[in-house]
Amino acid sequence: MLTAIAGINWGDEGKGRMVDLLSQDYGVIVRYQGGNNAGHTVINERGKFILNLLPSGILREDTVNVMGTGMVIDLAHLCGEIDELGRHGVSVTPEQLKISDRAVICFPYHGAQDVLEEERLGDKKFGSTRRGIAPVYADKYMKKAIRVGDLLCPDTWRERLTDILSWKNLTLAGGYGSGEVTADECLRWLETYGRRLAPFVCDTTHYLTDAVARGENILFEAQLGALRDIDFGIYPYTTSSQTLAAYAPTGAGIPAAKLDCTVGVMKAYSSCVGEGPFTVEMFGDEAARLREAGEEYGAATGRPRRVGAFDAVASRYGVTIQGADCLALTKLDVLSYLEKIPICTAYEIDGTRTTEFPVGQRLVRARPVYDYMDGFRTDISACRDIRDLPKEAVAYVRRLEEAVGCPIRYLSVGPARGDYIAIG
Repeated sequence: MLTAIAGINWGDEGKGRMVDLLSQDYGVIVRYQGGNNAGHTVINERGKFILNLLPSGILREDTVNVMGTGMVIDLAHLCGEIDELGRHGVSVTPEQLKISDRAVICFPYHGAQDVLEEERLGDKKFGSTRRGIAPVYADKYMKKAIRVGDLLCPDTWRERLTDILSWKNLTLAGGYGSGEVTADECLRWLETYGRRLAPFVCDTTHYLTDAVARGENILFEAQLGALRDIDFGIYPYTTSSQTLAAYAPTGAGIPAAKLDCTVGVMKAYSSCVGEGPFTVEMFGDEAARLREAGEEYGAATGRPRRVGAFDAVASRYGVTIQGADCLALTKLDVLSYLEKIPICTAYEIDGTRTTEFPVGQRLVRARPVYDYMDGFRTDISACRDIRDLPKEAVAYVRRLEEAVGCPIRYLSVGPARGDYIAIG
């Protein structure tokens, strides 16, 4: 069974929580794109963990976790993440973690370039996490990157870095007026972190191809959501990689593989970190109350998330482009304080109502059209069967299913691993 878990909206939907839950039935967990620019939060009997790079299955001792070809990896951040797990009694070994030799290394100069560009843009900034993701993906496609497999050939480091930096400094020093980056400082960084991670590096395409042939159950973990996809998201306010489930086999390193199932993850309301159009955004006390109820702060950045009502227009679009077979609805319990629960059922653009998700300036001009449902006004965190839920909560779930055109199979009613309801 090859299953992808992918975000339906802007990211931060609770994918890590669902990967941690469903990984009990999978032997291999693969992160297939992105870097340390988003965090997956997992809460289990060992505590609360925020994973930026490591697959969320790393917290299960009986899984093999793969960092795929499509990822960009900050070696220092990854070492810090492994060390943090160690402080909580979770050891990470080369048998449990395998890093693709084709993944790309994100250097400190990529982060520096990211910061310089955001500062240059000022009020027109993209809301980057400033962790170098756009610059390193740009370098990958300019064929000016160093791949993780190069860690196994330290005798080539100086020549490769010297060639790349002679080009990169044209931008950093010549364009932004920043100081030049030297090969020596990059070599010291590689010596410190690269040699430590080298034992984890392997041909993960070979490993995963064999796993498919053996009939292993493989779970593919996406970062961010459909609306942050570089091609199909709210461009240019997107990430720099492909966040869609269709990319999972390619980003994992086994492009010939075919998915059996895609589980889409969406919240019972909307949240968004970063800039760009967010049609259902709430402001003032209304937003503050929802933000506090849902603890809506970015796992990677700590930034307060923008929040709003459930957006059926955006979510239906996300379900479609993710090709979701079923859905997990997270944070249903957060809405228990509301007397009336808003749902955005349509957009109004230049006086015309539409239920189709627009792009470009039409999305910027879109205004939400709301319906309201009765709230359930009670704590549902102890519910473990849909029959335990108040009828108002069940009605809300069924309404969302109808609105997005996809069955909801999992309901999250709390943050811990066991705080969920399986439907059907």
